[in-house]
Amino acid sequence: MRRIVLAALAGALILSGCDTGGGVKSASSDAPATADEAIDDPYPSTYKAYPGAPTALVGATVYDGAGGKIDKGTVLFSNGVVVAVGDASLAIPDDFQRIDGTGKFVTPGVIDVHSHLGDYPSPAVDAHQDGNEMTSPTTPQVWAEHSVWPQDPGFTRALANGGVTSLQILPGSGNLMGGRSVTLKNVPSRTVQGMKFPGAPYSLKMACGENPKRVYGEKGQAPMTRMGNFAVDRQTWLDAKAYIKDGRKNRDLAKETLAGVLDGKILVQNHCYRADEMALVLDMAKEMGYHVAAFHHAVESYKIADLLREANVCSAVWADWYGFKMEAYDAIPENAALIAKSGACVIIHSDDENGIQRLNQDAAKAQASGRRIGIDIPDAQVIGWFTLNPARAMGIDKVTGSLARGKMADVVLWNGDPLSVYSRPEKIWIDGALMFDADDPKRRPVTDFELGQPGEGDVK
Repeated sequence: MRRIVLAALAGALILSGCDTGGGVKSASSDAPATADEAIDDPYPSTYKAYPGAPTALVGATVYDGAGGKIDKGTVLFSNGVVVAVGDASLAIPDDFQRIDGTGKFVTPGVIDVHSHLGDYPSPAVDAHQDGNEMTSPTTPQVWAEHSVWPQDPGFTRALANGGVTSLQILPGSGNLMGGRSVTLKNVPSRTVQGMKFPGAPYSLKMACGENPKRVYGEKGQAPMTRMGNFAVDRQTWLDAKAYIKDGRKNRDLAKETLAGVLDGKILVQNHCYRADEMALVLDMAKEMGYHVAAFHHAVESYKIADLLREANVCSAVWADWYGFKMEAYDAIPENAALIAKSGACVIIHSDDENGIQRLNQDAAKAQASGRRIGIDIPDAQVIGWFTLNPARAMGIDKVTGSLARGKMADVVLWNGDPLSVYSRPEKIWIDGALMFDADDPKRRPVTDFELGQPGEGDVK
């Protein structure tokens, strides 16, 4: 067995004491159907929360992720869930461990709606390129989880540097329909099932524009134009509708995924840059009978923010990526602020193993760009761009994404303002278990690729 396996297991055992613990509780009875209930899943989650202790964070500035801010606030959590959130007058039970957060900040765990960790793991060598089955323009039959390598060192970096407690792993964007996503809890595990977020619905990754038309145009097949993209998409949806109408008699993995979308059980995450294409996709969704949860990258959302608001579609965007291909030439750093001003849903996403470590900083950059043109988005709202809003687009907002009674105790204690470039996570809890502590070398998970690196503590 390779040393990396042993390192990962050792880290898990240090954090937990054992690989057992209580399950995750749902926040309410109206939580979304579990993946097992929504879709027959032969690879169900085996995730179990690590053991935690009743904890009271006191004295910190608390951003609840839903737009609320409490100065000198108190956050109580126990048995994996948030018990209460309030001000300094909130009563603290005697058996709760108190952690002084004076001068510090508390937020929900950071959530990335668009990641390829595990499917394009580090080191970035050809042998690790498992995120895109570019053998056909539509591959809804493939599932991202079947490529996820749990030992990807990107997971621990996202946790320690970015406070990321949950993330959605998407197939790549070379195909019109790239396959199913998987949502993970960012915990050490030997298997992807051990990371799989319990109850999270699947999503179908779709793409439009330059990527699929370039990939398949170079192969001399359809689609090689934007009109070809839509023609292939529409015919594929029609075939899926015929499959449903025919009673789903013969099992077809691709059509099962598409039927799940049309049944409303699988969400749609759509890579799309240009405003005109996003508008066309909204029309196609109406024609075929599905809903787009979020447009990803969406650098021109500011042009159609009102349409996105009316359609209840989120925009998962970068702070300032621009000009790396023609689709990105109308990207502007004020995009997020303009979307937010319109009342539409904004998400800051990464699509990058480094960017996932600083989603909070990207949100702050996007906020500052808006401020420069007179759009002042409150800090408490901006926190939601990388907590509650991605949870909403992933269908898990009933159980995580904000600090509210009964929700998962996914919590970050920052050593300073999370919207400052100088701030870092100090402590991170996932389902109430302390999974990272900057002051404790035994709670800084590392992998075989990083042993002995600066900041990782003493390695013996």
